[in-house]
Amino acid sequence: MRTPLSWLAGRYSLGARSVRLAALGSVVASIAIIVTGGIVRVTGSGLGCTDWPMCTGETLAPTAEMGVHGAIEFGNRLLTGALCAVVGWVIITARLQERPMPAVLRGGWAQFWIVVLNAVVGGVTVWMRLSPYIVAAHFLAATLLLTAAVYTWHAAYADAAGGRAEGTAGDAGGAYEGTRQDAGGVRPAARIRSLSAALVAVTALLVAVGTLATGSGPHAGDSSDVARMPFDWTAVTVVHGVLAAVVLALTGALLSALPREGFGAARRKAVVFLAVLVGQGAVGLVQSLTALPSLVVMLHLLGAALVWTGVLQVHLTVKRGSAGDRVPPGGAPLPRARGAATHA
Repeated sequence: MRTPLSWLAGRYSLGARSVRLAALGSVVASIAIIVTGGIVRVTGSGLGCTDWPMCTGETLAPTAEMGVHGAIEFGNRLLTGALCAVVGWVIITARLQERPMPAVLRGGWAQFWIVVLNAVVGGVTVWMRLSPYIVAAHFLAATLLLTAAVYTWHAAYADAAGGRAEGTAGDAGGAYEGTRQDAGGVRPAARIRSLSAALVAVTALLVAVGTLATGSGPHAGDSSDVARMPFDWTAVTVVHGVLAAVVLALTGALLSALPREGFGAARRKAVVFLAVLVGQGAVGLVQSLTALPSLVVMLHLLGAALVWTGVLQVHLTVKRGSAGDRVPPGGAPLPRARGAATHA
């Protein structure tokens, strides 16, 4: 059965650059939706629109009497429409490529359905009068959208190279074959992949605990009395800080384990991620010591989005550049398709 997209694909084609730009745009838009959601919260505009999907029971847009809070909340809702347009462009550009881009297309459709999910969770947030648990779920849904966007962005480079990631210049000989083995027969590349997976897992836990700190803190999202999570904010913040230290240590361990040959792109991204992580830690320390000023909270929220983007980029690049899991002790390495690290 022919669809409008298949009809267009039979008549028009776009270059790989177009889908890369579209995918990058979806990453930027996903970060923007997280940041603007934070603006809604720290300005107390979470109930600026008192209903959903309408802003009020009678009007789609806020009225003049609703003031700046209504405008801020409604502006965040409008950004969702812009995000839908960006995601739609990702799907269209991926479909109109001469060389099929199945991973990008899957990523684009995943983003579309996550946007729908996020909109519904946002509506439930309003209906539940900013329950901190639903607010946390709303943030995690936005983080899931960012995850799909980063995956799509990464895949836009790999699919354009026919399944082989680009950016191989400087990574002599392609991916590190990992032919050396330790006493147990585990390749260095397998340890690198394990470190990378652990880094993603602990970073995900760090983000999740961050929502508990937010739900227990003072920025409830509305100027009225909104219930908070029944956790000790100081204790949750300490746990959050300890997890950040573990992420920092894992990043250092991964960076020291990455060989220069075949993992040049992964090393570069790990260095950038380490810098972002240190900056985010500094912002978090400042906000904790200065009674959570709104501007610093916003910077910390932006940093959280950048940290998550960074750790996913590191992990996806390591996966592209790594070898198989094990070789038999004393035996030859398992065969693998050659492919180097991903784009810089």
